[in-house]
Amino acid sequence: MFTNVLVQVLILFILIILGVVLTKCKLLNETTVKGMTEIVLLIVTPCVIIKSFIREFDKSVFKNLLISFLIAFLVHLGFIILAKLLIHSKDKQSEKVLSFSTIFSNCGFMSIPLQQALLGDTGVFYGSSFIAIFNLFIWSYGIIAMSGDKKYLTPKKLILNPGLIGISIGLIVFLFSIPVPKIILEPITYMAGLNTPLPMIIIGYHLTKSNLLKDLKNLNLMFAIFLKLILFPLVAFGVIYLCGVRGDMLVSSVISFSAPTAAMATMFSAKFSANTPLSVSMVSLSTILSILTMPLIITLAQTVA
Repeated sequence: MFTNVLVQVLILFILIILGVVLTKCKLLNETTVKGMTEIVLLIVTPCVIIKSFIREFDKSVFKNLLISFLIAFLVHLGFIILAKLLIHSKDKQSEKVLSFSTIFSNCGFMSIPLQQALLGDTGVFYGSSFIAIFNLFIWSYGIIAMSGDKKYLTPKKLILNPGLIGISIGLIVFLFSIPVPKIILEPITYMAGLNTPLPMIIIGYHLTKSNLLKDLKNLNLMFAIFLKLILFPLVAFGVIYLCGVRGDMLVSSVISFSAPTAAMATMFSAKFSANTPLSVSMVSLSTILSILTMPLIITLAQTVA
């Protein structure tokens, strides 16, 4: 079981290395990566979510979906509380970045490919609820926490984001069992297929922008990574397990919140003039170390699920 998860993570890591190689060969630059990121966020991710919802309506499945929404909401709320209690720094800009980075997981780029590989469309179906709640929190609490100003919180950004749009369309298709013709389904399927390679190549590009040897000596950074990759996921896993969650829903949830730091940490820190180099280090190093931590935590979830 551990080997299966490790193999899937290593497959993703090989794609990340490809991103590093392409960057070193100067085939990737900031402009091309920005464009690729927009394609993934605006088109690919919604297609992945919609594809997972194309199924016959089932009351028990719908009930489980609502439970997964609740799990995602409580996990984010719990991570916010834990971050406030455990992360402190004299440099408030660094504290903002580290706190944000421990709360928000790469639940799209890293989690969905794993959910698809290990659990199929059912895993993505439950994982989509995590993405929806992630978007609600990141465009409300996240934007205020990083900017320090409520003026950046707008209803438009909160509602009209790709994750929620994909969920909304998918829910309509699922709830009313709307048949999707092949001429529409095939393009959605093709675009959804890009969700594994493109995000990993993008992460590889960002890895080239960090000094990993220097980062390993930053105790505040390493503590935040410990919280993000080990403590927070284990606490969340323990709580939802004790609440009786089992099966694919448990495993899918664990994959979502055991993922490394969201790339949005770097985007937000750059936008709001926080400690951007620290955010790059957090994203890069947590991504590399997640190759070890994710298989262990996911295997634990699969064993007891």
